[in-house]
Amino acid sequence: MPVTRLAEPAGAALGALFGGMAALRGGKPVHPDGHVYGAVVRRTGSPRRWGSSWLDDAGEDRGIARLSRAAGLPEPLPDVHGLAVSFTGMDGRRHDVLLATTGLGRWTRFALRPTRRIRAPYGSLMPYQAPRGHVLLAAVPVPRPLTPPENVMAFRLLAATPTGPWRPFGSLELSRRPGSPVDDPVRFDPVRHLLPGLRWPPVLARLREPAYAAARRTAVSPAGHTEA
Repeated sequence: MPVTRLAEPAGAALGALFGGMAALRGGKPVHPDGHVYGAVVRRTGSPRRWGSSWLDDAGEDRGIARLSRAAGLPEPLPDVHGLAVSFTGMDGRRHDVLLATTGLGRWTRFALRPTRRIRAPYGSLMPYQAPRGHVLLAAVPVPRPLTPPENVMAFRLLAATPTGPWRPFGSLELSRRPGSPVDDPVRFDPVRHLLPGLRWPPVLARLREPAYAAARRTAVSPAGHTEA
């Protein structure tokens, strides 16, 4: 059976799982609680050309980011942490990217990594399709003086082929939002809101779409949100 046909039943199974988890929790299936920050992406451009202006060209994007724990386990228990970013691009469209704690090695970049620390490497886990090949994304925390004082965390943004070396293409800075709630009822959907110039390979799109569709159908709880 072709891989694309295998992806459909696997995606349906994931959708059923996410729907069941959402019904059980009465809210989001995963990442139930988190912190939302202001986000600034400063792109310097990748030394390896991908054919995507968002990766290849310098620029700046402003939006929001959310740090969360996938299973919602209480600290200090280890959990898979999530880093979600959403911004409006120069094209006027919304763009979302979801990363989770992974390794950065040749094989560990494809494996989720539970950790006690929120300051850990985050990766896309699955590759995007760029005009010049498949590309994985990662965000690695870097030391940064908290100046101005509302800045809370900074990351170096990296891109790589599925088996190649990581190369920097920009940075991500998170900051507090005075007067805003710690968490917001916001959805992140990287299937509907693709990054500029990137898309999901058909197999991965068929695998991921049912899970995000299940999350979209989840009702918003009074104290929560519904993003996957």
